[in-house]
Amino acid sequence: MANPSLMVIPFNALGRLTIFLVQEMGRAGKFFINGSFHIFSLPLQISKIVHQVYFIGMKSIFVICLTGAFTGMVLGLQGYYTLSKFGSEGLLGAAVALSLIRELGPVLTAIMVIGRAGSAMAAEIGIMRISEQIDALETMDINPIRFLVSPRIAASVISFPLLTAIFVVVGIWGGYLTGSVLLGLNPAIYMYRVKSGIIMDDLIGGGVKSIIFAILVATVCCFQGYFTHTRSEGYGAKGVSLSTTSAVVISCVMILVSDYVMTSFLL
Repeated sequence: MANPSLMVIPFNALGRLTIFLVQEMGRAGKFFINGSFHIFSLPLQISKIVHQVYFIGMKSIFVICLTGAFTGMVLGLQGYYTLSKFGSEGLLGAAVALSLIRELGPVLTAIMVIGRAGSAMAAEIGIMRISEQIDALETMDINPIRFLVSPRIAASVISFPLLTAIFVVVGIWGGYLTGSVLLGLNPAIYMYRVKSGIIMDDLIGGGVKSIIFAILVATVCCFQGYFTHTRSEGYGAKGVSLSTTSAVVISCVMILVSDYVMTSFLL
């Protein structure tokens, strides 16, 4: 007969994991609220926000355009191949546009920005933490969350929708390139379907997703870097590397999970 105490061990582990996740979500939520509040506290940090918009948004344009172009081109190829089986090649423009606006645009934009800017945010704040620069800010009576986190949250909320819009436009032209230029679909039909297949709800849904993703990415990446010193797995440079890795992985997972949840409500 099995030892009853051994049968309880998996449930103990599950309980500890659940408590840990709830605690971390509470800490991250409090961290976000604190950071968001200081965005509007006077004096406004306009110059810091502009600098972060340049870093998060402007420097990400190339990779966003490249990813958007090839995503649209692949959608054009696969969509034409699929629709041709049903004699519906003329709907390619609407299929490409809706796929990009509602799903692929916000999701892939967020993932690309996580890899380029989110990891850098976590590493930069983590290095400031282990080198005691954040402690120095507190010593000088400077709120480190207001100084480091608030501008990044504000800049992310500004940059993500704009980057998503660029991704979508470039992707639609990528689909046009493969569908009309390479495969011979009538260009007028492609553009007409793009225009007629999109309604305002589609644009609003994509915009809402991009804003939510911006909040998630900025909060998770800054949170992981800010609390690097509390990690039990490692300290110093190893702690920064672990925090950066955690920031990227957790952000990507949360993007995919939240995308499913929001799609369930927005459809």
